[in-house]
Amino acid sequence: MTAMTSTQTPPAASLHAPVIGWFEQHARDLPWRRPEAGAWSVMVSEFMLQQTPVSRVLPVYEQWIARWPRPADLAAEAPGEAVRAWGRLGYPRRALRLHGAAQAITERHGGDVPSEHAQLLALPGIGEYTAAAVASFAYGQRHAVLDTNVRRVFARAASGVQYPPNATTAAERKLARALLPKEDERAAKWAAATMELGALVCTARNEDCDRCPIASRCAWRLAGKPAHQGPPRKGQTYAGTDRQVRGRLLAVLRDSVGPVAQAALDAVWEEPVQRARALDGLVADGLVEPLADGRYRLPLT
Repeated sequence: MTAMTSTQTPPAASLHAPVIGWFEQHARDLPWRRPEAGAWSVMVSEFMLQQTPVSRVLPVYEQWIARWPRPADLAAEAPGEAVRAWGRLGYPRRALRLHGAAQAITERHGGDVPSEHAQLLALPGIGEYTAAAVASFAYGQRHAVLDTNVRRVFARAASGVQYPPNATTAAERKLARALLPKEDERAAKWAAATMELGALVCTARNEDCDRCPIASRCAWRLAGKPAHQGPPRKGQTYAGTDRQVRGRLLAVLRDSVGPVAQAALDAVWEEPVQRARALDGLVADGLVEPLADGRYRLPLT
C-alpha cells in the first residue's frame, strides 16, 4: 500500500480489521454487552450513558434491570418512580423519556423492543442516535452510530482534525456511512469498537496513540496533530447553576415517600429567585407535580 499523505483519508477497509481486532481483545465486560442481555437492556443502557460515564451508570443500571426487567414492568409504574430510581445520574428527563418509551413499547409492540429502525425512531424519547444504537447493538443491524466518542475517532482518524464540530453535521453522517463495513454483523461490531476506542484510547483530553490500533493510519497524527481550529469547545459547569439547584430539589422529592412541603424545598438553596426558577422548570418538564395544598411530589401520571 502506498504511503498516505497528511491530507488523505485512510481507506475504510484498512481501519476495520485493526479496530475490530483491538475491540475483541480489550472491550470492557459490560452487562448490556453480554449474550444474555436483550434489547431492553441495551435501550436502558443507551438512555443512561448519554452524557454520563460508565462508572456512574453501572450501579443504577443493575438496580433498574433488576426492578424492571421488561418494558411492561416499568410501564406499569408511575413515571415518578422512574425519576426516583434514576437517582443522581443527572439529566433526569431521560428517566421520563425512557418511561414513555416503555409505555409505547408495551402498547404498540406487545412489550418487545422493536427491531426495525423506523419503529424505534417512532418511540417517544428516541432520537436518531438511540434508534441506530439499539438496532445495531441489540439486533446486529448495519447503522451508522454516532456518539461523541465515535465522532472524535472519525474526526481524527479520517478527517485529520482534533475534534468534531459541536453539533453533528451532514458531512459527518456521510463519512460514517462511508466507513461502515458492508456486512451487518461486522458493521455492528465496528460501531461498538469505534465507540470503545474513543472511550478508552482516543479520548478528548489524553489520546494514547501508543495503544491505538490505527495510529499508523490516523490522518490527524500523520498531519502532526494540528491544534483545534474550530469554534471553542463547550465546557460543562455545574456548581451554582440551575442544574445544581434542580438536582437538590429533586433529591428531596426522591428521598420522600410522600408529598413535600414548600419549606423543605426552600431549605436546600438560599437564593429564592433561582430556586423558584429551578422549581418552575422541573414542573414544566413534568418531573415534579404541584398539589393544590402547596406541596410537591414526583409525577404519578
